[in-house]
Amino acid sequence: MKRTARLENLGDFLATPRLIPLCGLAVVIGVISAFVALALLRLIGLFTNLFFFQRWGTDLVSPAGNQLGLLEILVPVLGAMVIGLMARYGSERIRGHGIPEAIEAILINGSRVEPRVAVLKPLSSAISIGSGGPFGAEGPIIMTGGAVGSLFAQFLHLSSAERKTLLVAGAAGGMSATFNAPIAAALLAVELLLFEWRPRSMIPVALASASAAAVRPYLIGGGPLFPTGPHTDNPGIVALSACLLVGLLAGALSALLTLAVYAAEDAFGHLPMHWMWWPAIGGLVIGLGGLIFPQALGVGYDTLYALLQGNVAASVIVGVLLVKSIIWAVALGSGTSGGVLAPLLMMGAALGGIEAGFLPNEGLGYWPLVSMGAILGGTMRSPFTAIVFAIELTHDVEMLLPLIVAVPVAYAFTVLTMRRSILTEKISRRGLHLSREYSVDPLETMFVHDVMRTNVVVLPSDATVRALAESLRDAHRNRGQRLYPVVDSSDCLVGVVAAGELEEALGTTLEDGGDRPLSDLVRTSPIVAYPDEPLRAIVYRMAETGVTRMPVVEPGERRLAGMIALRDLLRARVRSLQEEQQREQVLRLHRLVPAGARWRMRVHRPRSDGTR
Repeated sequence: MKRTARLENLGDFLATPRLIPLCGLAVVIGVISAFVALALLRLIGLFTNLFFFQRWGTDLVSPAGNQLGLLEILVPVLGAMVIGLMARYGSERIRGHGIPEAIEAILINGSRVEPRVAVLKPLSSAISIGSGGPFGAEGPIIMTGGAVGSLFAQFLHLSSAERKTLLVAGAAGGMSATFNAPIAAALLAVELLLFEWRPRSMIPVALASASAAAVRPYLIGGGPLFPTGPHTDNPGIVALSACLLVGLLAGALSALLTLAVYAAEDAFGHLPMHWMWWPAIGGLVIGLGGLIFPQALGVGYDTLYALLQGNVAASVIVGVLLVKSIIWAVALGSGTSGGVLAPLLMMGAALGGIEAGFLPNEGLGYWPLVSMGAILGGTMRSPFTAIVFAIELTHDVEMLLPLIVAVPVAYAFTVLTMRRSILTEKISRRGLHLSREYSVDPLETMFVHDVMRTNVVVLPSDATVRALAESLRDAHRNRGQRLYPVVDSSDCLVGVVAAGELEEALGTTLEDGGDRPLSDLVRTSPIVAYPDEPLRAIVYRMAETGVTRMPVVEPGERRLAGMIALRDLLRARVRSLQEEQQREQVLRLHRLVPAGARWRMRVHRPRSDGTR
């Protein structure tokens, strides 16, 4: 097809110079998010020291070394009761692990987050984790960083899409600073929060994540959070085949953990009490679990580090898989505040510790790291984030190939066996369906000339209503055309006439015996389309103007080329459905070999009389 000037002007992206100030704002928000992450980590350390050791300190410590004895059971109950009160009388948005709340703010609330959520969410999460809750800090910091970005945007004159970009920039900055994982934070934003892949959002989010990571060494420190033990850097076919099994097992555990969380939530929903008291019951389960297996309490970074080093006892692995997973599922189902990434990493590493007992020996921490990434990708359904996140946490680039085998397998398992993930199930229970499949819209790849109708009735501009009476009735009855283009002698568009107005004029003309020129009815400045425009542009034009039928004209001379209506746009959807559903064999064997060879390859079947 000949390229026209209009087609020449179409670009790959729709970014505008508004991108530049958004990038500047995102960098500022990223830096602020790093300080917010530091504050949250210090709060967690403070409450852990106060609850379990009765001392003032902000260093992150494990609750496992406390000397409280049986009183340890009451600590999570006390913390959970405080959170229940904060949720009841402060904001119910602080319940849960943060990421679904951020998604809901983006999809429903126009990327607006209440100021009190920005204060109550990190405080409640710090109390929850500091009192022994088996959670991570990443979900709360994503919600808190997002709240900071949203508040920043709400003070400025921005659109909802721009507010979304800054909200996600704050979330990515918070995660980047917490885990020193700027690439994974940007990928998580794309795979889970942005619901688009556009320069207008991707570039500011990436800059926010990078700026938070740049500030982190001065606030929290640098280097990998969880360095791994020595292992092979060249896995063979046997090891890569074993990664398939690791992915399947991780996918099964991901599905089991998701079901456990929402089974616990359903069980709490049947209790004859207000939801404000549910966290206290969850806190009791946490306390009992901590009494059995103290390493299950808190974030558990030290236990995760030991698992990746490959030097933990079997009792620790079993304790993580049984006690940690149970108290985490129950506590999360109770509606308390805390994240899911760190517990998933720990449970995945524990599963890898079991697998290391029967899979090929590739070195210390090899299978815990592969399983850790796989269970994260299967549960969160963000496979690229999981792969990069595992590498950034350990700085172990040699693990890229095993991870890129195991993680997609776990992802495929949960996609095929579960309708929703641990994140989107929460959103679904609030009455909102979220599809996470992104593809090129067929309206982007088809043009007006692909679907426009050329067999239409046109009216001459110099005609009268009486002269057109009989022919118009037949045309309308046979075609059902609701808009008539009016053209001059050169077939150039003069205007349009609505079928309803024309019918009314016909009735009036025949009743009073008069005659009326057609020019009295013509709308001389109609909304038009051009043959080389993508259908997406037409959809937007229809939405903006409310016009669902328009003539198609050639640029310049405005020569009429056809008509396009809303129903014609469905043809693009029909083509998309056909590509999804229609199966055909494009290549056949006889087309790939010469004719003589085809003759020689014929099979001579015996006849019924036994001859050939």
